[in-house]
Amino acid sequence: MTLFDSPAFEGHEGVHAFFDEKTGLKSIIAVHSTARGPAAGGCRMWPYASAEDALTDALKLSRAMSYKNAMADLELGGGKSVIIGDSRTQKTPQLFEAFGAAVEAVGGRYWTAEDVGVSPTDLMYARKHTRYVAGLEGHAAASGDPSPVTAEGVFRGVRLCVRRALGRDLNGVTVAIQGVGHVGAYLAEKLHAAGAKLIIADVNREAVDRIAAATGAEVVAPSAIFDVPADVFAPCALGGAVSLDTLARLQVKVIAGGANNQLADAEAGRAVFQRGILYAPDYVINGGGIINVAGEIRALERDEAFDPAWVDAKLDRLAQTLDEVLEQAAHERRPTHEVANEIARARIAGGPGQRAAA
Repeated sequence: MTLFDSPAFEGHEGVHAFFDEKTGLKSIIAVHSTARGPAAGGCRMWPYASAEDALTDALKLSRAMSYKNAMADLELGGGKSVIIGDSRTQKTPQLFEAFGAAVEAVGGRYWTAEDVGVSPTDLMYARKHTRYVAGLEGHAAASGDPSPVTAEGVFRGVRLCVRRALGRDLNGVTVAIQGVGHVGAYLAEKLHAAGAKLIIADVNREAVDRIAAATGAEVVAPSAIFDVPADVFAPCALGGAVSLDTLARLQVKVIAGGANNQLADAEAGRAVFQRGILYAPDYVINGGGIINVAGEIRALERDEAFDPAWVDAKLDRLAQTLDEVLEQAAHERRPTHEVANEIARARIAGGPGQRAAA
């Protein structure tokens, strides 16, 4: 299979592979679209089984960022970068300096930030070799870790979906959270504060124990999270959590979480609709982090301080957009992800001035 034959290629503007022998850097930067502005999306470090797996992940994530940025009403296109390697054992400052040089080589068409396996500290080393890094700390325009803002957007989305599907607030609602890393942990705390009952799972036992102690959550094995009776399933780990196999095990009315590419494929999305489960399209509900990053990019380009009020206003608009998607899908009796895809494509085709009309 060639790059252009890949089912995940979908008209990418550019795909860049970088190798640095001295540091061991193996990285792919995928730029899906710059129609609305420079591409933006985080950097993921993961021990992919093969270069083909890394490429497929980069392409899928990059396209999702185009859709996410369009639905968040940002003047940004979609891109994503991946580094092949184990973030627990193979990180070095020199590796991320080489990654920064790779980002710089793309010539400003791509802004990076953190994602799975990458921290703001890592990206400070990348910043030595490129200005196209956001999600940092320590300067006037800095927005810091975007995870809390992602979690806030997901929290607002879960609350909205519960109101639409169950006709109630979050108090007493049971939420099964798959993954309590950065976003999942913040989401758990917000849901707990709102009175929700939590069931959590993660491969990181330390993270699970910490969140359980703070929220009183019930802990189950990662493989069992699909089988617990709950009102909401919140995928907050890696992609592909909702497949035909896992969907058959779910006992929920709502799927709404922070993970990217939650649906294993389009068939799974249609099956979710046929089962009467309300699905919040992932790249709509989890857009808070990129909004935060966009606020930093905006401040950097204007040479001014980061504006939290601008971010909060965008989060409000994001929740309205999700509500519009859900309303249109209900009115047309169609899967929510199909409606969201159509709106996102229209916004991308129309450039930065395009707005959705639900």
